[in-house]
Amino acid sequence: MELSVNTNKVVPEEERQRTIETIQYIVIRLGDEQYGIDIRNIETITRMQHVTRVPKMPPYLKGVINLRGVVIPVMSIRLRMNLDNDEITKNTRIIVLKLAEEGNVGFIVDEVREVVTLDVDNIEKIADGTKEGKTNLINAVGKHNGELISLFDLNAISLES
Repeated sequence: MELSVNTNKVVPEEERQRTIETIQYIVIRLGDEQYGIDIRNIETITRMQHVTRVPKMPPYLKGVINLRGVVIPVMSIRLRMNLDNDEITKNTRIIVLKLAEEGNVGFIVDEVREVVTLDVDNIEKIADGTKEGKTNLINAVGKHNGELISLFDLNAISLES
């Protein structure tokens, strides 16, 4: 969408509010919590499948999958966030993300819930409370229909510990 600005025209407040930037997120579930992933970074979502283990990898790196002829590393985002191990159910999915530094990486998630559109006004950055040099994977919280959704900082996700 292309916007043009007419500097000779006074824009009413209600018209300015209609042009607020919005971002779409896929809402996923990990345990009892909801998390959001910017939809622009999602390559595909697939059902859970056999993950081939790769020796000498950190525990949160579950292995690799072959998706349409492409080998993709798969990460347990639960283990990466120091949560309990994954419980594989019929709702478990692998979300393949396009990351700038790592290329395509699969995330194991408990469930994909919905797509939500958040106004930037409903997204609040959170303070970086990192310890021991560990990167915090959550950088903001979104408010949607009275609920809070923790938003992933995909730039902080790395295959290395």
